[in-house]
Amino acid sequence: MDIKSPTAKALMVMACIVVVLAGIKAASVIMVPFLLSAFIAIACSPLINWSARYRVPRWASVTLVILIILVIGFMLAGLITQSMTEFRQNMPVYREQLSGEFAWVINKLAVLNIHIDQSLIMTYLDPGAAMSVATGFLSGMGSVLSNVFLIILTVIFMLFEAETMPKRIHVALADPDMKMTHIDRFLQSVNSYLGIKMLVSLGTGLFIGIWLYALGVDHFLLWSVLAFMLNFIPNIGSIIAAIPAVLMAFVEFGFAKAGLAGLGFIIVNMVMGNVIEPRFMGRGLGLSTLVVFLSLIFWGWLLGSVGMLLSVPLTMVVKIALESREESKWLAILLSSDDPDAEAKSTG
Repeated sequence: MDIKSPTAKALMVMACIVVVLAGIKAASVIMVPFLLSAFIAIACSPLINWSARYRVPRWASVTLVILIILVIGFMLAGLITQSMTEFRQNMPVYREQLSGEFAWVINKLAVLNIHIDQSLIMTYLDPGAAMSVATGFLSGMGSVLSNVFLIILTVIFMLFEAETMPKRIHVALADPDMKMTHIDRFLQSVNSYLGIKMLVSLGTGLFIGIWLYALGVDHFLLWSVLAFMLNFIPNIGSIIAAIPAVLMAFVEFGFAKAGLAGLGFIIVNMVMGNVIEPRFMGRGLGLSTLVVFLSLIFWGWLLGSVGMLLSVPLTMVVKIALESREESKWLAILLSSDDPDAEAKSTG
């Protein structure tokens, strides 16, 4: 087989990708903490760079950031664990309340000559089954965070090495002058994307938590953290995060409060996703909804719960890397959500 032919090159690339993915799958125990550490380090790097402008020593800024992460992390872990414990204890009460709400709905439908079996509805809309997605996701994250000492150490070393790493990559390449532009663009885009996405996700979780607290919904902190984490998954993540919170509001207060809870999710995600995020992130970083869904399945299969959380950032890294070179830019266009005709008109 002629290795210079396009078919041979395509087969070789596909074979290399399969080998790499098989290796990542086999080494997921090591790769998951590493990727999570890299994600945290990149998200925290804007704070380190901001403090460097005011001549704060790097060791001091890194220490302060790590202490903030530890304090907030342990506080949230304790509160989330308490919320999940209370949720499991109150599950029989929630089932009884949900049964009463559906009994009222079924009676109203019966007046309209629409007859529904209540036991069948309760089988498919059991609050325990509906909220198992949320609690299972958080439990999976908790098992990964059990290696908190290893993750924190890795983050510390990454933050200390972040300043010199781009220079080392330039020197390590055979032709650093030619590659320098592509590498700088890639690193800057990844840092910008993850930093902005982290701030937008924090704002989303904060506003959702305040809204649910004002409505009196139980375990509002649990749903707030879930909204923060799943905001890294555009379109699909906000829907998944809203389901357990809206269902909890429906169980406790009925249709009115459930509608208000859902309205709060819609408003916050529309403002954050369609106004705030595009204003600071700009165009050209969007992924199509199909790519988001497929990346969620793919990275979740490859890396578990952390893969689902980081599915879009990891796909964005791949897309940014493809955009940095003319030879692979066509693949980045296939992953993008931008309209090619609109893009051509704007640039032309």
